[in-house]
Amino acid sequence: MMNSTTDGSTLSSCTPSLLGTAGVRSEPDPNCPLCPRLVDFRESARARAPDWFNSPVPSFGDDKAALLIVGLAPGLQGANRTGRPFTGDYAGDLLYATLLDYGFARGTYKARPDDGLTLVDCRISNAVRCVPPQNKPLPIEIRTCRQFLIATMESMPRLRAIVALGRVAHDSMVKTLGLRAAATPFSHGAVHPVGNLNLYDSYHCSRYNTNTGVLTPQMFRDVFARVRADLG
Repeated sequence: MMNSTTDGSTLSSCTPSLLGTAGVRSEPDPNCPLCPRLVDFRESARARAPDWFNSPVPSFGDDKAALLIVGLAPGLQGANRTGRPFTGDYAGDLLYATLLDYGFARGTYKARPDDGLTLVDCRISNAVRCVPPQNKPLPIEIRTCRQFLIATMESMPRLRAIVALGRVAHDSMVKTLGLRAAATPFSHGAVHPVGNLNLYDSYHCSRYNTNTGVLTPQMFRDVFARVRADLG
């Protein structure tokens, strides 16, 4: 089956391809030119901190995984610095601790890409692969980068569960999957069946959300407890 998305791209739910939709690779070029504002911000970051990663951050984890976690975009001090999703900032502290607790990771998380941590039947990516100013990608940037998200999903033949971290990631997934937004509202803890997979919603595991009480560690754990129970 081939699902059409709202921006004219398609997502195959049965015949994944390593090249993804229309031959698009799942990871953008390190010097991806597609979003001028993000290119300018990337170049300024490279000039300011030349020892940082400062490139589109690739997905982390095996493409044979059943679970895909989708965040918003790399954090300036986190993934943009280290080159691994959710690595180097508070969001990663909560995310990786939770994944370790529920068997989706093994090893020890030390907030750096050479800590030896590995994911188990899990992959982590972002709706936008480049760090945006003020951590706020524009709609056109989310739309432009969606081709890489689609290609990432199509490269995962065993994909059964997607956890969207935050409303923006949820909305991008809804468009990617060709769903009606009105019929698939974002709500923490919600589960949306989509063909042979489930889309799970969670508030983003940011320090702001946890500091304000929007998200507690237990609320976050509950989402992954449900995913673990469903995947077995």
